[in-house]
Amino acid sequence: MTQLGYLEGDTCGRDGCEGVVESHRVVNCSCHISPPCGACTAPRGYCEACGWEESEDPTPPLESYKGKPWQPPEPRPLDPSKVDWRFVPHTHFSMIKDGVYPPHMSREEVEREVRGTFGGRFEQFGNGRFKYIAYTD
Repeated sequence: MTQLGYLEGDTCGRDGCEGVVESHRVVNCSCHISPPCGACTAPRGYCEACGWEESEDPTPPLESYKGKPWQPPEPRPLDPSKVDWRFVPHTHFSMIKDGVYPPHMSREEVEREVRGTFGGRFEQFGNGRFKYIAYTD
């Protein structure tokens, strides 16, 4: 089986074609607004000898994709032997600290650990778990 050409200057190779792959000129480029634009990333290859157009090639089936879709990493487990939390986005000016604390600590002691730059408030506190909205700006 011969290798098929896709880049400008490659030998076409489709059904024994000896033509050279060329590219159509880009029309209606809008890279100055939002690069790369659709006109520049669209398939533009063609072979004048055999009439092949890259834009007419069928798209490969999804089954041919060998990789795995991206998945977020598993969150690390929280350590209940100390004040430990995860950050959760909230607003432009605050964040949520969702976490755990040891049973011997008071509400004030936990708040000293998680307090934001401009204070904050508990949304939930008790049974070793807390949810604190920290004001950061």
